[in-house]
Amino acid sequence: MKTPRAFYQPLAIGAPAPLRDLPVQLERMIHFVPPHVEKMRAKVPDLISRVDVVLGNLEDAIPADQKTAARRGFIEMARENDFGSTGLWTRINCLNSPWVLDDLMEIVTEVGDKLDVIMLPKVEGAWDIHYLDQLLAQLEARAGISRPIMIHAILETAEGVKNVESIATASPRMHGMSLGPADLAASRGMKTTRVGGGHPDYMVLADGTAEGAPRAGFQQDLWHYTVAKMVDACMAAGIKAFYGPFGDFSDAAACEAQFRNAFLMGCVGAWSLHPSQIDIAKKVFSPEPGEVAFARKIIKAMPDGTGAVMIDGKMQDDATWKQAKVIDDLARLVTEKDPDFARVYAAE
Repeated sequence: MKTPRAFYQPLAIGAPAPLRDLPVQLERMIHFVPPHVEKMRAKVPDLISRVDVVLGNLEDAIPADQKTAARRGFIEMARENDFGSTGLWTRINCLNSPWVLDDLMEIVTEVGDKLDVIMLPKVEGAWDIHYLDQLLAQLEARAGISRPIMIHAILETAEGVKNVESIATASPRMHGMSLGPADLAASRGMKTTRVGGGHPDYMVLADGTAEGAPRAGFQQDLWHYTVAKMVDACMAAGIKAFYGPFGDFSDAAACEAQFRNAFLMGCVGAWSLHPSQIDIAKKVFSPEPGEVAFARKIIKAMPDGTGAVMIDGKMQDDATWKQAKVIDDLARLVTEKDPDFARVYAAE
């Protein structure tokens, strides 16, 4: 383990100094774009105003014979667009793939000054982050990049879940983590082919009756344990937790329910793989107007965050003031990015 003094030292001569605090950025949805498809790249200028993060995907869902085209398409996409306050990310291929070195060397060298975050798949432990951290520092130094590119880990193996705390604190480059439910299900030997969401057979039954009446069943959340463990590791490390993909594009209600569970548990955003999921993520990961109004009542009644007051018949104290601050801070961030929510919050 590095000493505290060494933790924030650049890992290569000429590389930018690591950040001590995460940039304040609204990231309700990470919208995936397949950059090898020209017609999808053509939609990026419109996407920039609709989403919080545009991600060029180079890994899963990109055919092996299209990997080079996807990489070059991402570089073209990055060069041709002004992303403004919208984040620009890429998901590179995994570290044991034959494409990852070219992904990093070409992208960082050619458009690293525009790139905010690299999403790293199938992270098993801190050693994966250390490798990428060192390599990025060398490439940044060579390319003359003035700000460090952050790393976002995907939690999608059993070993990664086991090592989640050390992954979260592996580098000052760590931006956050996303749950990767499909690969994680395979790694664990889970008996499901779904990409995220629940499963009708993962349930508990109500107690039986002497009369033998039909028993009610209650579907449970397959991902509750992993999301909670990931959120704890991320919050303790001062980085961000995200829900990953929801694969059934036709079931908007289930997608919204899964995103909302993640939001309530502490996730700040989720992946959107289809345009229909953008507005779902925007709705779910922006605090409800009524919650914002009540949070602001608490803050107004307790400006210094101490003491206890009664508001609408409920006691509020230091702890609920902290909860109110979380909601108010997020609402202010949403207001800066999203005029529609700004009007709604102002009306409450």
